[in-house]
Amino acid sequence: MFIGDKLKALREHKKFSQGDIEKRTGLLRCYISRVENGHTTPAVETLEKFARALGVPMYQLFYEGEDLPAVNAAKPLESGWGSSGKDAKILGRFRRLFGRAEASDVKLLVFMAQKMSQKTKKGSKV
Repeated sequence: MFIGDKLKALREHKKFSQGDIEKRTGLLRCYISRVENGHTTPAVETLEKFARALGVPMYQLFYEGEDLPAVNAAKPLESGWGSSGKDAKILGRFRRLFGRAEASDVKLLVFMAQKMSQKTKKGSKV
């Protein structure tokens, strides 16, 4: 499922209009439509706005399973990687760089990350 399809499905599930999302995110309705129809790939910062507007955690925009993924209960999500210190600086740089990247480059990077995670899930090392 493409990110636009997922955003539209979540919006419709919550019974929000594109106008409601426009008010909650500050994004233009025409931009929201372009994202939902796959004409534009949003930046990470924009995806965060969508997630907040829809009231869902960010991972849910990418997760396609029906059950919730397993989460390590020992660490709260708020204090995870990238929430403070050196990791937060690195994450901030990634966010800015992804925000400036071409859509085709972002798609390539996401594809590579998916392939790498599949290999590690199967037990082989990358």
